[in-house]
Amino acid sequence: MQEDIELGDQNHPMVLVQIPMYNEREVFQLSIGAACRLIWPVDRLIVQVLDDSTDPTIMEMVSLECGKWASKGINIKCERRDNRNGYKAGALKQGMRHSYVKQCNYIAIFDADFQPEPDYLQRAVPFLVHNPELALVQARWKFVNANKCLMTRMQEMSLNYHFMAEQESGSTRHAFFGFNGTAGVWRLAAMEEAGGWKDRTTVEDMDLAVRVGLHGWKFVFVNDIAVKSELPSQFKAFRFQQHRWSCGPANLFRKMTL
Repeated sequence: MQEDIELGDQNHPMVLVQIPMYNEREVFQLSIGAACRLIWPVDRLIVQVLDDSTDPTIMEMVSLECGKWASKGINIKCERRDNRNGYKAGALKQGMRHSYVKQCNYIAIFDADFQPEPDYLQRAVPFLVHNPELALVQARWKFVNANKCLMTRMQEMSLNYHFMAEQESGSTRHAFFGFNGTAGVWRLAAMEEAGGWKDRTTVEDMDLAVRVGLHGWKFVFVNDIAVKSELPSQFKAFRFQQHRWSCGPANLFRKMTL
């Protein structure tokens, strides 16, 4: 599989970076800043902040942060809805409806608590450029708070097993594996062919990946590309996350077979 990063300035495709968020007071600056620092020609990059926040103070802070980067020449859009229908999936779905998205070839997605390294696009996008059968490049997660407590250390071990034993091995064998919901780059044409985002489930990432896979597209997991994130360090947040990850696939399977 080709991964040549020497694209040449004239050959850089248009990339949209989406950051869905909801009242992310603690991390919104980190994620927006990381996206705006990505090394890519400024005229070939659009950063789209999908802010579903309901706290007026946080909304104002997000707007100011976007304005700061816009004043530095970054093409950044702060998009809001008048409802939260579909939650994250609904925000992503609405974000794709803006006219400027049609200019883009690839869509990079980062949750608000993820911060890609500046060379992320330089390393990930060439896989898609040079391999037309690929729909998705999935990067590994790395955890900045893995050693905070026993619970975070156990989560790190579990997720690293998922990346290495399931995703990397599946990628090596050209077998299907799911999108992790963040730290990935999609080919827009593949997303559109499969019907785009659907808000019928809380595991919109798996839903999209299954439909794209059924259309014959391939995915690649790149262990050498890692994106910083945080693990839940409070049991309540951990329990909510695990409930979503366990119940969501079951509900998706039920809806896809009805």
